[in-house]
Amino acid sequence: MIAPVVDLAWWDRHNADADVALADVRWYLDGRSGRAAYESGHLPGAVFVDLELWLSGAGGPSVGRHPLPDPETFARGMALSGIGDDTIVVAYDDAGGVIAARLVWMLRATGHEAALLDGGLTAYQGPLEKGSGPTDRPYAAFTARAWPADRLAGAAEAADRGNTVIDARDRNRYRGEQDPVDPRPGHIPGASNLPCRENLAADGTFLAADELRRRFEEVGVFEGSTVISYCGSGVTACHNLLALELAGFSPGRLYPGSWSQYGQRADVDIATGSSPG
Repeated sequence: MIAPVVDLAWWDRHNADADVALADVRWYLDGRSGRAAYESGHLPGAVFVDLELWLSGAGGPSVGRHPLPDPETFARGMALSGIGDDTIVVAYDDAGGVIAARLVWMLRATGHEAALLDGGLTAYQGPLEKGSGPTDRPYAAFTARAWPADRLAGAAEAADRGNTVIDARDRNRYRGEQDPVDPRPGHIPGASNLPCRENLAADGTFLAADELRRRFEEVGVFEGSTVISYCGSGVTACHNLLALELAGFSPGRLYPGSWSQYGQRADVDIATGSSPG
């Protein structure tokens, strides 16, 4: 399978290949429109993939803000985007891949070839395209596949101290100092904070694999660990899962409900502060 992250040089070599597609997956927690950002300027040839429409199902307190969509919805979104079963997808955003990672993880978890474009929009130096995107990518055949149970985790597994649980949110949200979207601040007891944005260097590209590996080892990730990644709603947690693979570890598991599900429950303990608790 393709590496979880590819650089612009890889894209330059393959951007004319018929079986390769570029996907723009911009989305903003503050409510700005990802589609509007895409239409104002995107990488040449990229299609827009809507996080809310195709990469998540209907949210709510019992399931979290961005639960995984049903496989049929995901398959329809890919097909309408011209992405088929055999398409190699390279996804990007303007935030170091922390949003686009959701699409890449979903594709890789279901056996498809997909990678993040290292550096994303900010790494590209050429002219951007504007408008609604390419019209020459035909409807593709994309088969709906069930989400693999061995790549997912639920609330009970995320709270199990026998697993190595990592929280991808920024440090102030993990500590419970403030939370802009969830009513109950804090983190899952036993979870270590590994902010996904700290997987990146100052220029927005990924740290070297050995540096990423040290980051994971510092929070107790070793070969053979059962790693579960969560965040606010199961989106940026995917960035840590891709970084985990880039660092040479076996794939981890996503807790899709994440804090937006766990923190809503009155029957569970929560932790605050900088230690796992």
